[in-house]
Amino acid sequence: MSFLGIEDSVTGRRWIGPGLEVERQAEHLHQLTQLPLPLCKILAVRGIGPEEAAGYLDPTLKALLPDPRGLKDMELAAKRTLQALDQNENVAIFADYDVDGATSATLLIDWFRQMGREVTLYIPDRIDEGYGPNVPAMEALAAEHSLIICVDCGTLSHEPIAAAKAKGADVVVLDHHLGGETLPSAVAVVNPNRQDELDAPGYLCAAGVVFLMLVELGRILRDAERNGPDLLSMLDLVALGTVADVAPLIDANRALVRQGLKIMARRARCGMVALADASGMNEAPRAYHLGYMMGPRVNAGGRIGKADLGARLLSTTNPQEAQAIAARLNDLNAERREIEARVQEMAMEQAEERGLDAPLVWAAGDGWHPGVVGIVASRLKEATNRPAVVIGFDGDDGKGSGRSIAGVDLGASIQRLAADDIIQKGGGHKMAAGLILSRAQLETAMERLTELLAKQGSGLQGAADLRLDGVLMPSAVTVDLIEELEQAGPFGASAPAPRFAFPDVQVFFAKRVGQNHLKLSFGDGMGARIDAICFGAFDGPLGPLLENSGGQRFHLAGKLEVNHWQGRSSPQLRLDDAATA
Repeated sequence: MSFLGIEDSVTGRRWIGPGLEVERQAEHLHQLTQLPLPLCKILAVRGIGPEEAAGYLDPTLKALLPDPRGLKDMELAAKRTLQALDQNENVAIFADYDVDGATSATLLIDWFRQMGREVTLYIPDRIDEGYGPNVPAMEALAAEHSLIICVDCGTLSHEPIAAAKAKGADVVVLDHHLGGETLPSAVAVVNPNRQDELDAPGYLCAAGVVFLMLVELGRILRDAERNGPDLLSMLDLVALGTVADVAPLIDANRALVRQGLKIMARRARCGMVALADASGMNEAPRAYHLGYMMGPRVNAGGRIGKADLGARLLSTTNPQEAQAIAARLNDLNAERREIEARVQEMAMEQAEERGLDAPLVWAAGDGWHPGVVGIVASRLKEATNRPAVVIGFDGDDGKGSGRSIAGVDLGASIQRLAADDIIQKGGGHKMAAGLILSRAQLETAMERLTELLAKQGSGLQGAADLRLDGVLMPSAVTVDLIEELEQAGPFGASAPAPRFAFPDVQVFFAKRVGQNHLKLSFGDGMGARIDAICFGAFDGPLGPLLENSGGQRFHLAGKLEVNHWQGRSSPQLRLDDAATA
């Protein structure tokens, strides 16, 4: 049943809200815990009972961090890493070019540096080398390094790792991407998503896996009565990698991100400070800032610039160098947005022609920059509530990226295509994956992928559902309430920020800001008013309708946040949708 009776909103979506059972559970939780009722509604929606509420609202590493030794090969990886340190070996870090790769690499660079050693960083070029280890790069590294640690990659890299081994180097893999039936000939492959891992924390990103190895290294050092680095000070890196890689904010990830945000707020890492300043952050960091402001800038280097810029920024100890790199990444991010906008327009048009109700939404085009196809796939997924794949072709060679929705494992399905030789190469994890294929393989691959996703239930969920956590009146919204709701965070993948409906309100002020955003103020006529911002409002029907509302009343839906401006803090609604009242 639709929420507030809204089957077709201004943006064409049906509103779905909590049922009576959730409302009853929230009331019960409120009575037992005395927590604010709106917060109890969020907890009830997430299935949190009275006994679990305190632990959920205060996630700690002590309670939630998995035992590193529960992961296969962890002790081998830690001991080989410590051996390289103690024997003064040359060590190279081979990392992926995204945020997770950059933060994972920086964690190791930081750890070795605090132990008195410098290591070599190698990040492949997205276009020239592609994802993961390749034979020429691994052979070159093996010629000068006795240990190569692959982070956020390597689980499927049989030939490159064998090539490094043939040159005399050992390889340790710290990864989270879905493993194959066999593992490469590395000293250790630490990956919670290995096929032989039965009860591992598969929700961790690579930065989380690397952090677990550092925890294991710390235990070994303590047992030997040796001092190691302060690992808690590195949680800002783990938080950024976790949020930017869209890892689910559940279990230990909640504690890693919550604690990491506190570390980030101290502004002790000069690269992180420069990144935050370049992003225009003027408040304490939240998961939103990591995912939508800082992460995209780190990614911009790997997408359309020099692949190692992000890791160099995060690992530098020189504030001037950090500011220069952050400025360069900021410029690249602006350039990336322009490229992305052009590809997105073409991809959406193509997807609409193909139909948006299928289990898979996909598009492919000539000359589409491989650095933006993943972002465009994410945009298609968000617009359709379907897994999406976007592929750019250079001649007959296609490189694509996909993004999935909750409950649909895209990485496993794409890996199945590769195993069946329907595509040349592919893999990833549940929510994101990449693939390489020829033009001749395109139609068959997309047809088969659609079938595999349909078997997982993709396409059954309404393409236009907007989920809401309840109703609020403008007079109830205060900065204190919003800060209380933040206790249920951090918010992100698998833990969306709460969204509330404001029924039967009037827009008192509306003004276009920037190119396509809308700033407005609304209230229910009882005296209380709330400011709101709607990003991209004029890309669709929301902007024109609300800008010229003419006294018409609406139901509004969005997420609450605190707006900090000129030393003042006030409630603000980040508007998602509206419906005529």
